[in-house]
Amino acid sequence: MYQPLETNKGGLLTKYVRILAVVAAYWVVSILTVFVNKALLSGLELDAPLFVTWFQVLTSTSICFVMMALSRKYPGMFNVPSGNPLDREVMRKVLPLSLLFTAMIATNNLCLKYVGVAFYYVGRSLTTVFNVALTYLLLGEKTSGKAVLCCLLIVIGFWIGVDQESLTESFSLIGTIFGVLGSLSLSLYSIYTKRTLQFVNQKVWLLSYYNNVYSAVIFIPLMLINGEFQVVMDYEHLAEPWFWGVMTVGGICGFAIGFVTALQIKVTSPLTHNISGTAKACAQTVLATTWFSEIKSFLWWTSNVVVLAGSALYTRVKQLEMDKRHREQMNSQKV
Repeated sequence: MYQPLETNKGGLLTKYVRILAVVAAYWVVSILTVFVNKALLSGLELDAPLFVTWFQVLTSTSICFVMMALSRKYPGMFNVPSGNPLDREVMRKVLPLSLLFTAMIATNNLCLKYVGVAFYYVGRSLTTVFNVALTYLLLGEKTSGKAVLCCLLIVIGFWIGVDQESLTESFSLIGTIFGVLGSLSLSLYSIYTKRTLQFVNQKVWLLSYYNNVYSAVIFIPLMLINGEFQVVMDYEHLAEPWFWGVMTVGGICGFAIGFVTALQIKVTSPLTHNISGTAKACAQTVLATTWFSEIKSFLWWTSNVVVLAGSALYTRVKQLEMDKRHREQMNSQKV
């Protein structure tokens, strides 16, 4: 009996190390992407946020295509699954998720364009609240009263944050609205990613490829409606190499965040991904206020603490509920 126990411990340790590595990678890539995107969206004097986002999607698509080509040519060195995005069955099953993917990255970048990096955390803090509501509406799963109270705490923190930010010159109502829409689309994306992965044999890379291919097409009419083609053509630095170099860096970051987001959802759960994102955003806020030398009021910081506390308590409540269900299942099997 001793050897199987040791093997089990080793397996658990490997699992936890893998989860920790994926979460750490998500934090690093996500924070870096936010700062790079803020520079692209606000520092280039190019009023074309959808074009910037579309270029990132196009870069991600190109990276996926190149890696698949290398995998076919050098199968011993690369092991990247290939797929056909033009396949009708694939399109039918993945396209709904790609629409959510497009909405998620578009609203996130639009929020970031109009608000500061420090407020970006509070502006998008309703993800957990939407996750609870949508889990009930879409999956029929009820949430306990304690979990609902935690969500109420998050909403209070969000309200305090918006109230305090509105007293500053950097406040943007449209940016805050995009933040709420970003939280909504992220919750939907997290829920449907877990479902859609089964259609691609749990291949995160392949799902990322499909999402980016479809999103690259979806963005074209959106840019046309927003009048960004003419804005880009009139941009004075359009022909300069440094501009495309910076855009490519942003594109690589965009690819990386899409991949690690799907990977984190795969190795954990939509709930854990949302909580990880909230905690990451807290660290991101501290970094942003330090980097940009911003001075915030006591109540402004209080809002961040309230949101974080609500999210942490929610995680604890859900953990205790899952442990209780597991014990009940084990006892029922014994009987």
